[in-house]
Amino acid sequence: MKSNLNNIFKGLVDSYYNNTFEQYISQLLSDSSIDKDALSSSISSLCGVQLKYSDSEDYIKSLKEAIKSYNSNHKIVNKVNECKMECADENGITPCQKSCPFDAIYVDGDTLSTKISEKQCIDCGLCIEACPSGSILDKVEFIPLIELLRSNTPIIAAVAPAIIGQFGDNVTMDNLRSAFKKLGFSDMVEVAFFADMLTLKEACEFDAKVNSKEDLMITSCCCPMWVGMLKKSYNEMVKYVSPSVSPMIAAGRVIKTLNNNCKVVFIGPCIAKKAERKDKDLIGAIDFVLTFAEVKDIFQSLNIIPSELPEDPSLDYASREGRLYARTGGVSIAVHEAVAVLFPKKDHLFKSAQANGVRECKDILEKAKNKEIDVNFIEGMGCIGGCVGGPKALIPKEQGRVEVNKFAEGSNVKISLNNPQMNKILKKLGINSKDDFMAEDKMGIFERRF
Repeated sequence: MKSNLNNIFKGLVDSYYNNTFEQYISQLLSDSSIDKDALSSSISSLCGVQLKYSDSEDYIKSLKEAIKSYNSNHKIVNKVNECKMECADENGITPCQKSCPFDAIYVDGDTLSTKISEKQCIDCGLCIEACPSGSILDKVEFIPLIELLRSNTPIIAAVAPAIIGQFGDNVTMDNLRSAFKKLGFSDMVEVAFFADMLTLKEACEFDAKVNSKEDLMITSCCCPMWVGMLKKSYNEMVKYVSPSVSPMIAAGRVIKTLNNNCKVVFIGPCIAKKAERKDKDLIGAIDFVLTFAEVKDIFQSLNIIPSELPEDPSLDYASREGRLYARTGGVSIAVHEAVAVLFPKKDHLFKSAQANGVRECKDILEKAKNKEIDVNFIEGMGCIGGCVGGPKALIPKEQGRVEVNKFAEGSNVKISLNNPQMNKILKKLGINSKDDFMAEDKMGIFERRF
């Protein structure tokens, strides 16, 4: 079923580009043996919208209108098909229920099928990978994005640090820039560059929050699942959380501040990022989110082969530290190194711990709540291995970590503080010193409110 959905998505992309979209969907729905309600729900989700089926003609007309007038005011992860729960274990528990960190999936007493609680769900998408039948899908935002890519609007692809190695051993960042430009993007930038900025922000937050071994700082960087867990299950710990936005949000805000007429599309291994961009205090920073898996299907459907494209070089502006954010422990390394330089008297205080995956995240927050852990900087990643272990990564997390480490260590800029390109951009934003990183009137671009 899942491979069939991939093929349908590729067909949707190909037909939309070739102006045969209506014919393709009509053909899909013409099979009298299929469940048209379930198929149309899947097609809608793969087009980034939410529609109910009436008849083929009305459905296709409504689908085209919904794509043209696209807005993102909808839930990301949805049940698109009532399943028979044949995958349940001897206790009646399904794989999707087991995968959910927030107990958001329950069995409906009337339908005897699983449902997703909108109140409990944070749209992390772990259930999508767990579901063996393809009955749970996330919204794919590429079809509505095609209209924008065809326009004259500048569109920037902001790629997650975990992207290196995902599209082939020999595919460089410069190959990928060519691939995204061929797709219609104006340019491609590394989100690791904006992670460098947040490294300095987090170091300054550490200096403000930690003055003794008993003090605590919980980083909010990177992982929306980690933030969601704090907000939903450990609200009493939020007072220790840094107000910093994620590198994705920082990328969108900085790019749009310097180029106010452009759109920014984040590309990464994480479904939860689709929901993060819609958080009330973050709206407007990022316009669309695509996953690595979606981009792979898009490239294949349009016959774009990154390894065969000429390299489109750019300045090597991201540092080793920012690129390490892609894997568990990277944030801790980067912030500690910045603290050691900016606040050398605090260096001896820095003692970090990392949570690797949902179970460890819960465990470390429980220990922190009960003061059973001797650390003062906690980093949490909802996926095992960090972002390289995201649900829509294309290579095993172990290989992803190796690729990230190799790429990071080969960076021309090793330490974020020594990044001349970053310092140029910060000056354009009116940030000229470490004191500015704690100035309320200058830090709105890098902060959020929990």
